[in-house]
Amino acid sequence: MAVTKILARKGRLDVGINYVLNGDKTQERVLTAHLNCDPGRECRQMLDTKRFAGVHGKMDGVQYYHIIQSFKPGEVTPEQALEIATEFAKEHLPGYETVIGVHVDKEHIHAHLVFNSVNADTGEKYHSNAQSYYQQIRATSDRLCREHGLSVIMEGSDRRAVSYIEWLRQSKGQPTFRTMLEADLRTAIQDANDLGHFFMLMEHMGYEISHGNRLGFRLRGQDRFMYPGRKNPLFTEDGIRAAIQNGLEDIEAGRRPAVIYRPSFQPYKKHPKYTGFMALYVHYLYVLGKIGQRQYPPRMTPQLRQEVMKSQRYREQFDFLRENDIATQGDMAAFQAHTEDALANLMKQRTILNVRKKKRKKLYDALADVAALAPAKQLYEDGLSGMESEYARYVEAVAVLDQCAIPRERLSTEKAEIYEQIAQINRDIRAERKKLALCREIQSRLPQMEYDIDKLEEREGEVKHDERRRR
Repeated sequence: MAVTKILARKGRLDVGINYVLNGDKTQERVLTAHLNCDPGRECRQMLDTKRFAGVHGKMDGVQYYHIIQSFKPGEVTPEQALEIATEFAKEHLPGYETVIGVHVDKEHIHAHLVFNSVNADTGEKYHSNAQSYYQQIRATSDRLCREHGLSVIMEGSDRRAVSYIEWLRQSKGQPTFRTMLEADLRTAIQDANDLGHFFMLMEHMGYEISHGNRLGFRLRGQDRFMYPGRKNPLFTEDGIRAAIQNGLEDIEAGRRPAVIYRPSFQPYKKHPKYTGFMALYVHYLYVLGKIGQRQYPPRMTPQLRQEVMKSQRYREQFDFLRENDIATQGDMAAFQAHTEDALANLMKQRTILNVRKKKRKKLYDALADVAALAPAKQLYEDGLSGMESEYARYVEAVAVLDQCAIPRERLSTEKAEIYEQIAQINRDIRAERKKLALCREIQSRLPQMEYDIDKLEEREGEVKHDERRRR
Protein backbone atom coordinates (compact mmCIF):
# COMPACT_ATOMS: atom_id res chain seq x y z
CA MET A 1 0.00 0.00 0.00
CA ALA A 2 1.07 3.62 -0.51
CA VAL A 3 0.18 6.79 1.35
CA THR A 4 0.05 9.66 -1.16
CA LYS A 5 0.48 13.37 -0.60
CA ILE A 6 0.83 16.34 -2.98
CA LEU A 7 2.55 19.62 -2.09
CA ALA A 8 2.51 22.88 -4.08
CA ARG A 9 5.88 24.66 -3.99
CA LYS A 10 6.69 28.27 -4.87
CA GLY A 11 10.45 27.98 -4.22
CA ARG A 12 13.32 27.34 -6.58
CA LEU A 13 13.01 24.44 -9.01
CA ASP A 14 16.61 23.29 -8.58
CA VAL A 15 16.14 22.85 -4.83
CA GLY A 16 13.22 20.43 -5.29
CA ILE A 17 14.97 18.54 -8.10
CA ASN A 18 18.21 18.15 -6.14
CA TYR A 19 16.30 16.86 -3.12
CA VAL A 20 14.58 14.15 -5.20
CA LEU A 21 17.83 13.10 -6.93
CA ASN A 22 19.96 13.09 -3.75
CA GLY A 23 22.50 10.32 -4.28
CA ASP A 24 22.70 9.46 -0.57
CA LYS A 25 18.98 8.63 -0.60
CA THR A 26 18.66 7.03 -4.07
CA GLN A 27 21.68 4.66 -4.07
CA GLU A 28 23.85 7.09 -6.08
CA ARG A 29 20.90 7.98 -8.35
CA VAL A 30 20.32 4.39 -9.41
CA LEU A 31 16.72 4.63 -8.17
CA THR A 32 15.79 7.66 -10.31
CA ALA A 33 13.88 8.26 -13.53
CA HIS A 34 12.98 11.16 -15.83
CA LEU A 35 9.82 11.81 -17.82
CA ASN A 36 9.72 14.39 -20.66
CA CYS A 37 13.09 15.84 -19.62
CA ASP A 38 16.78 14.92 -19.82
CA PRO A 39 19.09 14.08 -16.88
CA GLY A 40 21.22 17.08 -15.99
CA ARG A 41 18.99 19.52 -17.89
CA GLU A 42 15.76 19.14 -15.90
CA CYS A 43 15.69 22.60 -14.32
CA ARG A 44 16.62 24.41 -17.57
CA GLN A 45 13.96 22.58 -19.56
CA MET A 46 11.26 23.30 -16.98
CA LEU A 47 12.11 27.01 -16.94
CA ASP A 48 12.13 27.10 -20.75
CA THR A 49 8.66 25.53 -20.78
CA LYS A 50 7.37 28.30 -18.53
CA ARG A 51 8.88 30.99 -20.77
CA PHE A 52 7.71 29.45 -24.04
CA ALA A 53 4.16 29.14 -22.71
CA GLY A 54 3.93 32.80 -23.62
CA VAL A 55 1.17 33.69 -21.13
CA HIS A 56 1.64 36.21 -18.36
CA GLY A 57 1.75 34.58 -14.95
CA LYS A 58 3.36 31.27 -15.95
CA MET A 59 6.62 32.30 -14.23
CA ASP A 60 4.88 33.34 -10.99
CA GLY A 61 3.05 31.46 -8.25
CA VAL A 62 3.52 27.71 -7.87
CA GLN A 63 6.77 26.65 -9.56
CA TYR A 64 6.43 22.90 -9.17
CA TYR A 65 4.41 20.18 -7.44
CA HIS A 66 5.84 17.47 -5.22
CA ILE A 67 4.04 14.12 -4.90
CA ILE A 68 5.14 11.61 -2.24
CA GLN A 69 4.24 7.91 -2.25
CA SER A 70 5.11 6.23 1.07
CA PHE A 71 4.93 2.43 1.00
CA LYS A 72 4.26 0.05 3.87
CA PRO A 73 7.53 -1.23 5.37
CA GLY A 74 8.57 -4.61 3.97
CA GLU A 75 5.84 -4.77 1.33
CA VAL A 76 7.73 -3.37 -1.68
CA THR A 77 11.28 -3.38 -3.08
CA PRO A 78 13.01 -0.15 -4.19
CA GLU A 79 12.88 -1.28 -7.83
CA GLN A 80 9.17 -2.05 -7.58
CA ALA A 81 8.52 1.35 -5.95
CA LEU A 82 10.34 3.06 -8.83
CA GLU A 83 8.30 1.09 -11.37
CA ILE A 84 5.01 2.06 -9.69
CA ALA A 85 6.03 5.73 -9.45
CA THR A 86 7.08 5.78 -13.12
CA GLU A 87 3.80 4.19 -14.25
CA PHE A 88 1.92 6.69 -12.10
CA ALA A 89 3.74 9.64 -13.69
CA LYS A 90 3.13 8.36 -17.24
CA GLU A 91 -0.57 7.92 -16.57
CA HIS A 92 -1.34 10.96 -14.41
CA LEU A 93 1.22 13.48 -15.71
CA PRO A 94 1.38 13.21 -19.52
CA GLY A 95 3.18 16.22 -20.96
CA TYR A 96 4.62 17.34 -17.61
CA GLU A 97 8.40 17.29 -17.11
CA THR A 98 8.83 15.00 -14.12
CA VAL A 99 11.78 13.88 -11.99
CA ILE A 100 11.32 10.68 -9.95
CA GLY A 101 13.45 9.39 -7.09
CA VAL A 102 12.95 6.49 -4.68
CA HIS A 103 14.46 7.19 -1.24
CA VAL A 104 15.67 4.27 0.84
CA ASP A 105 17.29 6.16 3.71
CA LYS A 106 14.43 5.36 6.12
CA GLU A 107 12.64 2.24 7.32
CA HIS A 108 9.80 2.78 4.84
CA ILE A 109 10.53 3.14 1.13
CA HIS A 110 9.03 6.28 -0.39
CA ALA A 111 9.00 7.71 -3.91
CA HIS A 112 9.24 11.43 -4.68
CA LEU A 113 7.91 12.96 -7.91
CA VAL A 114 8.67 16.59 -8.70
CA PHE A 115 7.00 17.94 -11.84
CA ASN A 116 6.74 21.30 -13.58
CA SER A 117 3.64 23.35 -12.84
CA VAL A 118 3.26 24.05 -16.60
CA ASN A 119 2.51 21.33 -19.16
CA ALA A 120 5.13 21.23 -21.92
CA ASP A 121 2.59 20.10 -24.54
CA THR A 122 -0.40 22.34 -23.78
CA GLY A 123 1.13 25.26 -21.88
CA GLU A 124 -1.59 24.94 -19.24
CA LYS A 125 -0.90 25.13 -15.51
CA TYR A 126 -1.58 22.13 -13.27
CA HIS A 127 -4.38 22.67 -10.74
CA SER A 128 -4.54 20.67 -7.51
CA ASN A 129 -7.59 20.38 -5.26
CA ALA A 130 -9.31 17.81 -3.07
CA GLN A 131 -11.33 16.38 -5.98
CA SER A 132 -8.28 15.90 -8.21
CA TYR A 133 -6.42 14.30 -5.32
CA TYR A 134 -9.04 11.66 -4.51
CA GLN A 135 -10.33 11.00 -8.04
CA GLN A 136 -6.96 11.05 -9.83
CA ILE A 137 -3.88 10.87 -7.61
CA ARG A 138 -5.23 8.62 -4.87
CA ALA A 139 -7.34 6.50 -7.25
CA THR A 140 -4.47 5.96 -9.72
CA SER A 141 -1.98 5.14 -6.97
CA ASP A 142 -4.35 2.64 -5.32
CA ARG A 143 -5.10 0.94 -8.62
CA LEU A 144 -1.39 0.56 -9.46
CA CYS A 145 -0.76 -0.86 -5.99
CA ARG A 146 -3.48 -3.47 -6.53
CA GLU A 147 -2.07 -4.35 -9.96
CA HIS A 148 1.35 -4.97 -8.39
CA GLY A 149 -0.10 -7.14 -5.64
CA LEU A 150 0.06 -4.56 -2.86
CA SER A 151 -2.64 -3.81 -0.34
CA VAL A 152 -4.63 -0.56 -0.41
CA ILE A 153 -5.11 1.80 2.52
CA MET A 154 -8.59 2.08 4.00
CA GLU A 155 -10.18 0.25 1.07
CA GLY A 156 -13.94 0.58 1.07
CA SER A 157 -13.98 3.22 3.79
CA ASP A 158 -14.86 6.85 3.52
CA ARG A 159 -12.33 9.20 2.00
CA ARG A 160 -10.66 10.85 4.94
CA ALA A 161 -7.03 11.94 4.88
CA VAL A 162 -4.75 10.14 7.34
CA SER A 163 -1.24 11.28 8.18
CA TYR A 164 1.52 8.77 7.51
CA ILE A 165 2.61 8.62 11.16
CA GLU A 166 -0.95 7.89 12.25
CA TRP A 167 -1.40 5.23 9.55
CA LEU A 168 1.95 3.63 10.43
CA ARG A 169 0.99 3.33 14.09
CA GLN A 170 -2.40 1.89 13.15
CA SER A 171 -0.80 -0.66 10.80
CA LYS A 172 1.40 -1.84 13.68
CA GLY A 173 -1.59 -2.15 15.99
CA GLN A 174 -0.50 0.82 18.12
CA PRO A 175 -3.11 3.29 19.43
CA THR A 176 -2.94 6.88 18.21
CA PHE A 177 -4.16 10.00 19.95
CA ARG A 178 -6.82 10.42 17.27
CA THR A 179 -8.26 6.95 17.83
CA MET A 180 -8.20 7.41 21.61
CA LEU A 181 -9.83 10.84 21.32
CA GLU A 182 -12.59 9.56 19.01
CA ALA A 183 -13.26 6.64 21.37
CA ASP A 184 -13.56 9.04 24.32
CA LEU A 185 -15.81 11.35 22.28
CA ARG A 186 -18.15 8.45 21.48
CA THR A 187 -18.24 7.43 25.14
CA ALA A 188 -19.06 10.96 26.25
CA ILE A 189 -21.77 11.31 23.57
CA GLN A 190 -23.43 8.09 24.73
CA ASP A 191 -23.36 9.16 28.40
CA ALA A 192 -24.27 12.85 27.99
CA ASN A 193 -27.72 14.33 28.53
CA ASP A 194 -26.97 17.56 26.65
CA LEU A 195 -24.05 19.49 25.19
CA GLY A 196 -23.00 21.06 28.46
CA HIS A 197 -23.00 17.66 30.14
CA PHE A 198 -20.87 16.34 27.24
CA PHE A 199 -18.25 19.07 27.81
CA MET A 200 -18.16 18.23 31.50
CA LEU A 201 -17.65 14.52 30.80
CA MET A 202 -14.78 15.29 28.40
CA GLU A 203 -13.12 17.43 31.06
CA HIS A 204 -13.55 14.62 33.55
CA MET A 205 -11.67 12.37 31.14
CA GLY A 206 -8.75 14.80 31.32
CA TYR A 207 -9.31 16.90 28.17
CA GLU A 208 -9.07 20.64 27.74
CA ILE A 209 -11.60 22.08 25.27
CA SER A 210 -11.14 24.93 22.80
CA HIS A 211 -14.39 26.70 21.84
CA GLY A 212 -13.85 28.49 18.53
CA ASN A 213 -14.81 28.04 14.90
CA ARG A 214 -14.10 24.33 15.52
CA LEU A 215 -14.14 22.29 18.70
CA GLY A 216 -10.60 21.39 19.78
CA PHE A 217 -9.51 18.84 22.37
CA ARG A 218 -6.19 18.08 24.04
CA LEU A 219 -5.13 16.11 27.08
CA ARG A 220 -3.61 18.08 29.92
CA GLY A 221 0.10 18.43 29.21
CA GLN A 222 -0.19 18.28 25.41
CA ASP A 223 1.03 21.23 23.31
CA ARG A 224 -1.59 21.32 20.59
CA PHE A 225 -5.32 20.91 20.22
CA MET A 226 -6.78 18.37 17.82
CA TYR A 227 -9.91 19.22 15.83
CA PRO A 228 -11.68 15.93 14.96
CA GLY A 229 -14.60 17.77 13.34
CA ARG A 230 -12.40 18.58 10.35
CA LYS A 231 -12.43 14.93 9.26
CA ASN A 232 -15.75 13.75 10.69
CA PRO A 233 -18.83 16.01 10.93
CA LEU A 234 -20.08 13.81 13.78
CA PHE A 235 -17.52 15.53 16.04
CA THR A 236 -18.52 19.10 15.23
CA GLU A 237 -20.60 20.95 17.78
CA ASP A 238 -23.77 20.48 15.72
CA GLY A 239 -22.93 16.83 15.08
CA ILE A 240 -22.37 16.12 18.77
CA ARG A 241 -25.63 17.83 19.72
CA ALA A 242 -27.52 15.82 17.08
CA ALA A 243 -25.89 12.57 18.21
CA ILE A 244 -26.88 13.21 21.83
CA GLN A 245 -30.48 13.93 20.82
CA ASN A 246 -30.93 11.33 18.07
CA GLY A 247 -28.67 8.46 19.06
CA LEU A 248 -25.07 7.78 18.10
CA GLU A 249 -25.78 4.27 16.77
CA ASP A 250 -28.25 5.48 14.10
CA ILE A 251 -25.82 8.14 12.87
CA GLU A 252 -22.82 5.81 12.64
CA ALA A 253 -24.93 3.09 10.98
CA GLY A 254 -25.94 5.58 8.28
CA ARG A 255 -29.63 5.53 9.15
CA ARG A 256 -29.54 9.23 10.09
CA PRO A 257 -27.20 12.06 9.00
CA ALA A 258 -24.86 13.55 11.60
CA VAL A 259 -26.33 17.02 11.15
CA ILE A 260 -29.80 17.75 9.79
CA TYR A 261 -30.26 21.29 8.53
CA ARG A 262 -33.92 22.19 8.30
CA PRO A 263 -34.88 25.59 6.87
CA SER A 264 -37.26 27.51 9.06
CA PHE A 265 -40.87 27.84 7.89
CA GLN A 266 -41.49 30.95 5.80
CA PRO A 267 -45.13 32.00 5.19
CA TYR A 268 -46.10 32.97 1.64
CA LYS A 269 -45.40 36.56 0.71
CA LYS A 270 -46.42 38.41 -2.41
CA HIS A 271 -43.46 38.99 -4.68
CA PRO A 272 -42.21 42.49 -3.78
CA LYS A 273 -40.85 45.23 -6.01
CA TYR A 274 -37.23 45.59 -5.02
CA THR A 275 -35.38 48.88 -4.77
CA GLY A 276 -31.85 50.01 -3.95
CA PHE A 277 -29.30 47.31 -3.18
CA MET A 278 -31.79 44.48 -3.71
CA ALA A 279 -32.80 45.78 -7.14
CA LEU A 280 -29.13 45.97 -8.13
CA TYR A 281 -28.56 42.38 -7.00
CA VAL A 282 -31.65 41.15 -8.89
CA HIS A 283 -30.40 42.81 -12.07
CA TYR A 284 -26.86 41.52 -11.58
CA LEU A 285 -27.99 37.94 -10.95
CA TYR A 286 -30.14 38.15 -14.09
CA VAL A 287 -27.09 39.29 -16.06
CA LEU A 288 -24.93 36.48 -14.69
CA GLY A 289 -27.68 33.98 -15.55
CA LYS A 290 -27.73 35.13 -19.15
CA ILE A 291 -23.96 34.83 -19.38
CA GLY A 292 -24.05 31.36 -17.85
CA GLN A 293 -26.57 30.27 -20.51
CA ARG A 294 -24.30 31.69 -23.27
CA GLN A 295 -26.97 34.16 -24.39
CA TYR A 296 -26.66 37.86 -25.09
CA PRO A 297 -24.11 39.36 -25.45
CA PRO A 298 -22.12 36.88 -27.59
CA ARG A 299 -18.75 37.71 -26.03
CA MET A 300 -18.02 38.39 -22.38
CA THR A 301 -14.93 39.55 -20.54
CA PRO A 302 -13.00 36.96 -18.48
CA GLN A 303 -13.85 38.96 -15.37
CA LEU A 304 -17.60 38.48 -15.94
CA ARG A 305 -17.12 34.78 -16.65
CA GLN A 306 -15.48 34.49 -13.23
CA GLU A 307 -18.43 36.32 -11.71
CA VAL A 308 -20.77 33.64 -13.10
CA MET A 309 -18.90 31.11 -10.99
CA LYS A 310 -19.59 33.26 -7.90
CA SER A 311 -23.30 33.62 -8.60
CA GLN A 312 -24.24 31.39 -5.67
CA ARG A 313 -22.39 33.74 -3.35
CA TYR A 314 -24.33 36.69 -4.79
CA ARG A 315 -27.61 34.83 -4.22
CA GLU A 316 -26.66 34.37 -0.57
CA GLN A 317 -25.91 38.08 -0.28
CA PHE A 318 -29.23 38.96 -1.91
CA ASP A 319 -31.11 36.65 0.50
CA PHE A 320 -29.28 38.34 3.38
CA LEU A 321 -30.37 41.79 2.15
CA ARG A 322 -33.97 40.64 1.66
CA GLU A 323 -34.25 38.90 5.04
CA ASN A 324 -32.97 42.00 6.85
CA ASP A 325 -34.81 44.51 4.61
CA ILE A 326 -31.64 46.39 3.62
CA ALA A 327 -32.15 48.54 0.54
CA THR A 328 -30.10 51.72 1.11
CA GLN A 329 -26.85 52.85 2.67
CA GLY A 330 -28.88 54.13 5.63
CA ASP A 331 -30.42 50.70 6.15
CA MET A 332 -26.98 49.13 5.94
CA ALA A 333 -25.47 51.56 8.45
CA ALA A 334 -28.34 51.00 10.89
CA PHE A 335 -28.08 47.22 10.56
CA GLN A 336 -24.31 47.31 11.12
CA ALA A 337 -24.70 49.50 14.20
CA HIS A 338 -27.34 47.17 15.63
CA THR A 339 -25.18 44.11 14.91
CA GLU A 340 -22.11 45.70 16.47
CA ASP A 341 -24.12 46.49 19.62
CA ALA A 342 -25.37 42.91 19.78
CA LEU A 343 -21.83 41.60 19.28
CA ALA A 344 -20.47 43.86 22.05
CA ASN A 345 -23.23 42.65 24.39
CA LEU A 346 -22.43 39.01 23.60
CA MET A 347 -18.72 39.60 24.19
CA LYS A 348 -19.56 41.16 27.56
CA GLN A 349 -21.73 38.17 28.51
CA ARG A 350 -18.96 35.77 27.51
CA THR A 351 -16.44 37.71 29.61
CA ILE A 352 -18.73 37.47 32.64
CA LEU A 353 -19.13 33.71 32.15
CA ASN A 354 -15.39 33.24 31.67
CA VAL A 355 -14.75 35.16 34.90
CA ARG A 356 -17.21 32.89 36.72
CA LYS A 357 -15.51 29.88 35.18
CA LYS A 358 -12.06 31.18 36.18
CA LYS A 359 -13.16 31.72 39.79
CA ARG A 360 -14.34 28.13 39.94
CA LYS A 361 -11.38 26.74 37.98
CA LYS A 362 -9.72 25.13 40.98
CA LEU A 363 -12.95 23.34 41.93
CA TYR A 364 -13.72 22.36 38.32
CA ASP A 365 -10.20 20.96 37.85
CA ALA A 366 -10.50 19.02 41.10
CA LEU A 367 -13.87 17.65 39.96
CA ALA A 368 -12.31 16.51 36.68
CA ASP A 369 -9.26 14.98 38.42
CA VAL A 370 -11.44 12.97 40.81
CA ALA A 371 -13.32 11.45 37.88
CA ALA A 372 -10.25 10.93 35.66
CA LEU A 373 -7.93 9.53 38.39
CA ALA A 374 -10.42 7.21 40.09
CA PRO A 375 -9.03 4.16 38.16
CA ALA A 376 -5.45 5.11 39.16
CA LYS A 377 -6.53 5.38 42.79
CA GLN A 378 -8.03 1.87 42.63
CA LEU A 379 -4.84 0.47 41.07
CA TYR A 380 -2.73 2.11 43.78
CA GLU A 381 -4.91 0.60 46.51
CA ASP A 382 -4.57 -2.79 44.79
CA GLY A 383 -0.80 -2.54 45.20
CA LEU A 384 0.29 -1.60 41.66
CA SER A 385 3.53 0.43 41.69
CA GLY A 386 4.01 3.56 39.59
CA MET A 387 0.67 5.12 40.58
CA GLU A 388 1.98 7.23 43.46
CA SER A 389 1.82 10.63 41.73
CA GLU A 390 -1.67 9.95 40.31
CA TYR A 391 -2.89 8.83 43.73
CA ALA A 392 -1.43 11.97 45.34
CA ARG A 393 -3.25 14.16 42.78
CA TYR A 394 -6.47 12.26 43.46
CA VAL A 395 -6.17 12.77 47.23
CA GLU A 396 -5.39 16.46 46.72
CA ALA A 397 -8.43 16.89 44.46
CA VAL A 398 -10.71 15.17 46.99
CA ALA A 399 -9.39 17.47 49.72
CA VAL A 400 -10.13 20.56 47.61
CA LEU A 401 -13.72 19.40 47.03
CA ASP A 402 -14.22 18.49 50.69
CA GLN A 403 -13.07 21.95 51.80
CA CYS A 404 -15.67 23.77 49.70
CA ALA A 405 -19.24 23.97 50.93
CA ILE A 406 -20.80 23.10 47.57
CA PRO A 407 -22.07 19.53 47.01
CA ARG A 408 -20.41 17.76 44.10
CA GLU A 409 -23.71 17.18 42.26
CA ARG A 410 -24.54 20.88 42.39
CA LEU A 411 -21.01 21.78 41.30
CA SER A 412 -21.24 19.37 38.34
CA THR A 413 -24.60 20.83 37.27
CA GLU A 414 -23.26 24.38 37.54
CA LYS A 415 -20.20 23.47 35.46
CA ALA A 416 -22.30 21.87 32.72
CA GLU A 417 -24.59 24.93 32.59
CA ILE A 418 -21.66 27.36 32.25
CA TYR A 419 -20.14 25.31 29.44
CA GLU A 420 -23.46 25.15 27.61
CA GLN A 421 -23.97 28.91 27.98
CA ILE A 422 -20.44 29.66 26.71
CA ALA A 423 -20.96 27.33 23.74
CA GLN A 424 -24.25 29.05 22.84
CA ILE A 425 -22.71 32.53 23.14
CA ASN A 426 -19.81 31.45 20.93
CA ARG A 427 -22.31 30.33 18.28
CA ASP A 428 -24.11 33.67 18.53
CA ILE A 429 -20.84 35.60 18.28
CA ARG A 430 -19.84 33.71 15.13
CA ALA A 431 -23.27 34.45 13.61
CA GLU A 432 -23.00 38.20 14.34
CA ARG A 433 -19.46 38.37 12.97
CA LYS A 434 -20.63 36.62 9.81
CA LYS A 435 -23.32 39.29 9.38
CA LEU A 436 -20.77 42.08 9.68
CA ALA A 437 -18.46 40.34 7.21
CA LEU A 438 -21.35 40.04 4.73
CA CYS A 439 -22.12 43.75 5.10
CA ARG A 440 -18.52 44.68 4.36
CA GLU A 441 -18.38 42.31 1.40
CA ILE A 442 -21.62 43.68 -0.09
CA GLN A 443 -20.46 47.29 0.24
CA SER A 444 -17.14 46.48 -1.41
CA ARG A 445 -18.86 44.73 -4.34
CA LEU A 446 -21.50 47.36 -5.18
CA PRO A 447 -19.30 49.69 -7.31
CA GLN A 448 -17.93 46.79 -9.38
CA MET A 449 -21.43 45.39 -9.95
CA GLU A 450 -22.68 48.76 -11.22
CA TYR A 451 -19.64 49.04 -13.49
CA ASP A 452 -20.18 45.50 -14.89
CA ILE A 453 -23.84 46.21 -15.64
CA ASP A 454 -22.98 49.49 -17.41
CA LYS A 455 -20.37 47.77 -19.56
CA LEU A 456 -22.78 44.93 -20.35
CA GLU A 457 -25.57 47.28 -21.41
CA GLU A 458 -23.09 49.26 -23.50
CA ARG A 459 -22.01 46.05 -25.21
CA GLU A 460 -25.62 44.98 -25.85
CA GLY A 461 -26.33 48.38 -27.38
CA GLU A 462 -23.37 48.02 -29.74
CA VAL A 463 -24.52 44.54 -30.81
CA LYS A 464 -28.09 45.69 -31.49
CA HIS A 465 -26.81 48.73 -33.42
CA ASP A 466 -24.65 46.47 -35.60
CA GLU A 467 -27.60 44.17 -36.27
CA ARG A 468 -29.79 47.11 -37.36
CA ARG A 469 -27.06 48.30 -39.74
CA ARG A 470 -26.74 44.84 -41.32
CA ARG A 471 -30.48 44.78 -42.00
